[in-house]
Amino acid sequence: MITVKNILKEKGSQVWSIKPEAKVIEALKSMARREIGALVVTDKRGVVGIFSERDYARKIALKGKTSLDTSVRDIMTPEVYFVNADTTAEECMALMTRQRVRHLPVIQKRKLIGIISIGDVVKSIISEKEITIEHLKDYISGKYI
Repeated sequence: MITVKNILKEKGSQVWSIKPEAKVIEALKSMARREIGALVVTDKRGVVGIFSERDYARKIALKGKTSLDTSVRDIMTPEVYFVNADTTAEECMALMTRQRVRHLPVIQKRKLIGIISIGDVVKSIISEKEITIEHLKDYISGKYI
């Protein structure tokens, strides 16, 4: 069974963050530079939200605001769902589907150790299924006899 620990081992555990008082344009430039779809919003208390491309599209572009004048705090998603390293990919998928989120920060011992996206989870589940299929093909063809 694939866990978040396995996913982070494959993709890396780098977490990019931004302060809530930063302007949206700074967040967008940071995401573009790193080719990522979301930033964890942190302040001295820890994680206070997630800022994603979805937040920008729905809360800036469609509402006539500007990314130069709006702070991340004003449009970030403050409800953050977390997982830990032992959470399975299937549990992540269920949580993401149920809560309609695309990114899950990973916490271990109250410390932010990574972030996973829906794409990371889907990739890991597909990989696991492909391995199972290959094992079944080998079994059926008598490779293990």
